[in-house]
Amino acid sequence: MAIAAAIILPIGLLFLLSGLIINFIQALLFILVRPFSKNIFRRINKEVAELLWLEIVWLFDWWANVKVELYTDQETYGIMGKEPALIISNHRSDIDWLVGWVLAQRVGCLGNTIALAKKSLSYLPVLGWSMWFSCCISLERSWNKDENILKKELASHIQSF
Repeated sequence: MAIAAAIILPIGLLFLLSGLIINFIQALLFILVRPFSKNIFRRINKEVAELLWLEIVWLFDWWANVKVELYTDQETYGIMGKEPALIISNHRSDIDWLVGWVLAQRVGCLGNTIALAKKSLSYLPVLGWSMWFSCCISLERSWNKDENILKKELASHIQSF
């Protein structure tokens, strides 16, 4: 038990500290770069956000020792990460979004990942803030409100490709 605490606590503190540093860098980029060029902001933020998200993917691989296997044909695998794609999880677990991130990391497009998440997540320090700066789509979980948000945000993201 003490050994697990001796490993988990430093990793947790490292994630929190590095996450806050990354959030600070993202905030600076948001203030200094985004008003002049959204495309340059997105390119730089992609690399910055990926630094944080790679920590989570690494923990998933190393600590949880979860293996993700992808079954697809060679042609589909060859184009993965090179064109826009939509992955719909059936939300049968709390970590299905993380499996999507692992797949995105394996094909080289983790920083360009855009998630649909509850609006309350965007208020959480580190991960939520990082997702907000990365233009992830925040939903209210009410179709009356979310329909217009989805139409507007997806149209915006499609135009940026």
